[in-house]
Amino acid sequence: MKALEFIDFEDFRKIKGAQLPVGDWYTITQEMINDFANATLDKQWIHVDEKRAAKESPFRSTVAHGFMSVAMISKLLEEAFTIKSVKMGLNYGLNKVRFPNPVPVNSQLRMITVVKEIEEIANNGIKVTFSCTIEIKRQDKPACVAEFIAALFE
Repeated sequence: MKALEFIDFEDFRKIKGAQLPVGDWYTITQEMINDFANATLDKQWIHVDEKRAAKESPFRSTVAHGFMSVAMISKLLEEAFTIKSVKMGLNYGLNKVRFPNPVPVNSQLRMITVVKEIEEIANNGIKVTFSCTIEIKRQDKPACVAEFIAALFE
């Protein structure tokens, strides 16, 4: 995937309502799931106990945390576009987050994103709302659907 490149906010505003480039596929490994479990202290067996999950889970494997897919949104957006004039970006929040489908270990994910809204904010910034859908390769339902909001500053 080739990321889109914008000169400044004025240039970026032209993409409002349009889709960003579709992201590359990322394999969700057990190591990534374990690292997320350790970072969040959410060590529920369905995420980290491979033997038990193989026997007791309806998915026959461990599954990633739903919030792990949300946590990946910032990185996946970074790879979809850049604005040369941006000095700093912050996660602002989320709207309408849903996890329609579990993510079994070794699944591949990618993100489809539309720039939904761009608003002016203080300190030479904009607040951008992205409609994000994190797909699972060879699955009809996505792993995550969310509106992600970022604050960007020039």
